[in-house]
Amino acid sequence: MPQIPEKIHELTVGQLSARSGAAVSALHFYESKGLISSRRTTGNQRRYGRDALRRVAFVRAAQRVGIPLATIRNALAELPEERTPNHEDWARLSEAWRSELDERIKQLGRLRDHLTDCIGCGCLSLETCVLSNPDDVFGERMSGSRLLPERRSSSRDRKKQPGA
Repeated sequence: MPQIPEKIHELTVGQLSARSGAAVSALHFYESKGLISSRRTTGNQRRYGRDALRRVAFVRAAQRVGIPLATIRNALAELPEERTPNHEDWARLSEAWRSELDERIKQLGRLRDHLTDCIGCGCLSLETCVLSNPDDVFGERMSGSRLLPERRSSSRDRKKQPGA
């Protein structure tokens, strides 16, 4: 990992990418979503403060545990400008995210336990499918992978039916 001298207070997008391990396109995406910010030089090049390194690390760590970007952005917005998230920030935010993560773990456990049944059923709308439609009220009336509107048979349809 390339070292950046302490006297350099701003990073190019390439330097930030090399140091953070995030692709340049990911950094541009993070910036477009308000997760990091840059200033523009007179030549219209992006320059990031050194705090962007920690913010990118924070974003990537939160993403790895499944936190949505909107939630991450809201968390970063609580921090003062130009301040990097520190250990206390991470502890506070991770505690707030704990219940959301616990619910996801529960859902993943349910997925793991019923995956074979899910693949076997084929339509994902059976009464026994607890993954995609756990409260399947339509499964009691009809089957199929999608709900089609019920239609009343018209006189034209009755003429086409055998014995009509």
